[in-house]
Formats: sequence, structure tokens, C-alpha cells
Amino acid sequence: MSGEPGFDLQGRTALVIGGTSGIGREIALGFQAAGARVFVASSSAGKVERAQRELQQRDGSARGFVADVREAADLQRLADEVEAVATVDVLLNAQGTTVIKPALEFSAAEYAKVMRTNLDGVFWACVAFGRRMVARKRGTIINIGSLASFRGWPNSSVYAMTKSAVVSLTESLAAEWAASGVRVNAIAPGFFMTDMTRDRMSAERKARALARTPMGRFGELHELVGAAVYLASASAGFVTGATIAVDGGYLATGI
Repeated sequence: MSGEPGFDLQGRTALVIGGTSGIGREIALGFQAAGARVFVASSSAGKVERAQRELQQRDGSARGFVADVREAADLQRLADEVEAVATVDVLLNAQGTTVIKPALEFSAAEYAKVMRTNLDGVFWACVAFGRRMVARKRGTIINIGSLASFRGWPNSSVYAMTKSAVVSLTESLAAEWAASGVRVNAIAPGFFMTDMTRDRMSAERKARALARTPMGRFGELHELVGAAVYLASASAGFVTGATIAVDGGYLATGI
């Protein structure tokens, strides 16, 4: 591409899976503000409808889709349905859930819920949309990792397993698909007060998180948008296999 690289997403279509709440919603709005046509998907029809209305206030071509992110077949159906409307240039995987409890107390159902949403859902979404991107020889995938991708987390062992795997998957797909013109990167958010973390983190756990964060505060969701827009844009044209930490210095600090 000639000329100055930029952060303009005009002319691109972005799909945010998990884009109806929390981190995904904020990034979906950020993509739209940067000029992209934005689609969102999640398993909740009510949330999809609300998100679609919100996005269509700025751009009437925005769309919402319902899909069970835990099911490979449903993610393939989603890819077929979305691509019948528009070519997806940017896929962002923000689907996620957690169960905070000691490993010794996990049930098989709780384990399966976290694994199927956070890991299976990301892998099969990458495959369903990546197959089309590889065939077109262009496309960008951004996965949402976590600080738990890099550090041990008491009472979050299964969540940490999935998020470590998401970073490994990101690196592996980046290496596998780079020659086909497809870039795969990740963002590792620090502590942000989404509905999931606000409700499931105890006061003691929140206090420990702040004590370990050099900036001494929780992140604001809008502070994740810049990293996502950058990775989706032409400015990141030679960036693949990277994970950008947006964490207030958490990973950089020692004792």
C-alpha cells in the first residue's frame, strides 16, 4: 500500500463476536467511529437487538446476528450468513465467560462452559472466517486475551488456561496464515470494570488488582479501542502474531 499508513477503517467491514456488551461493545463502537461498517454477534437475541439499534443510530447498514459461540456448526452458519451480506475484513473475537472458584471445587459443567466459550468458540470462529480470508488472501483477526494469559491466577485456573491458549492460538495462526495475507493478533486487557468483572470479582480481589497495577486504577473501556483500531488498520500491516497488553503496567511491574 502506498502513501502514509493510517487508522482509517473506511471501506472495511468488521464483525465483533461478543460485541453486544463489555469490551466487545466498546470496540464495536470504536470500529464504527473509525469508519468501518460494523456487525456484531452474540448468543443473546435481546442483546443483539439492542446492540444493532445502537449501531444503526450512526450507520443504518450495521447488523446484528445471533449465534451460539460454543458450537462449531453455529459459527460456520454465522460465517455463511454474515458473508452473504458483506465480506468480513476484520474479525474480533471478544466472546468470553469465567467462573471464579478454587480448582478443587469446579464441576465438569462449569469447566465445559468456560472452555467451550473462551477457547472452542475462538478457535472455530477463526477457522470459519479465516478459511474465507485465506482464500481471498487478505483479512485481519484480533483475539481478546488477558493478563491471565501470562500469569498464574488463583481461583481462575480454567479461565487462565483458555486465555493462555488464545495467545498461543493467535501466534500459531499468525505463522500459519501470514503467507496468505491474513494477520492474526491479540489484545491482553488489564483490569477493566465490565459487567462480568464488576459482578464476579470480590472487593478483596479488586483491591489486590489495584495494588498490582502501577497506574493505580482500573482501565476505562474506551482505552482499549485504540489498540484494536490500530491492529485492524493499515498501520499494522507488518504486525502479526503480536499480543498488545493494555494493562496500566501490570505485566511490567515486579515486587
